[in-house]
Amino acid sequence: MTTLVFGHKAPDTDSTGSPIIWSWYLNEIKGTPAKPVLLGEPNTEAAFVLERWSLEKPEIISDVAADTPVVIVDTNNPAELPADINAADIRAIIDHHKLVGGLETKGPIDIRIEPVACTATIMYKMIGDDLAQAPTGIKGAMLSCILSDTLEFRSPTTTQEDKAIAYALAKDLGVDITEYAAEMFAAKSDVSAFSDAELIRMDSKEYEVEGKKFRVSVLETTAPQIPLDRKDSLMESFKTVEAEDGVDQVLLFVVDIIKEEATLLVPNDLVKTVAEKSFGATVDGDTVVLPGIMSRKKQIIPNLKL
Repeated sequence: MTTLVFGHKAPDTDSTGSPIIWSWYLNEIKGTPAKPVLLGEPNTEAAFVLERWSLEKPEIISDVAADTPVVIVDTNNPAELPADINAADIRAIIDHHKLVGGLETKGPIDIRIEPVACTATIMYKMIGDDLAQAPTGIKGAMLSCILSDTLEFRSPTTTQEDKAIAYALAKDLGVDITEYAAEMFAAKSDVSAFSDAELIRMDSKEYEVEGKKFRVSVLETTAPQIPLDRKDSLMESFKTVEAEDGVDQVLLFVVDIIKEEATLLVPNDLVKTVAEKSFGATVDGDTVVLPGIMSRKKQIIPNLKL
């Protein structure tokens, strides 16, 4: 039976590339039939990476049949996975996020969770010398995942391991990291084709603070003015997303990759309170700039207060 390999819903570059990388490893090195799949459309950066490295876009699925063997990558959070995930036969988890709990396995499994910036960094170490057999596209996907998750090493989640592996891959591929990262971020910044609701959900996670359910959304871009020019309609669309997703409030952070800061949209007093208590900000108007804030995982979610 073919093992399905997938990451979280609203797949970014890491959750698109890592299933492809690990499926290659299982198929070609381990002799285990495997197939990468996605839990939604890849974002614009991930789509660029697929085209750049001539990788086929994985099939998009919404659920998993009972007893299907699966490997979960880039998440261990049941809220980011199919509703029936615990009916599947989870064989392994490879991740770089905190352990959430709630997944149930049918037996002992391999779990590897490390405090690095990217799942592909962990996979590079796990694959080891066998990576010499990997085609260019697999190595390209791996480099892309690391540059995306570290924001070209600007993110505070970046470790020396992430950097060293990225430089090794870039050297092997003959890629200039600065030039290639700029191409990736330009693709990520092209959000003109997306509706407000799609932008809000594009890179978002649900998180509860003192009984309030938040959808914490991040838009990482080298052209922040493009989404900020839409702030009025985006904030109006918060209400629709909140109603449809069953959350109390959307928190939307527009991260300026170049300036290394985030702008939080402030539609009401609740978000104003979050900005003031979580980040020590002084709010005057419907946006507030948060210098140095780049990472949802390390800087935003751990600091949320009411």
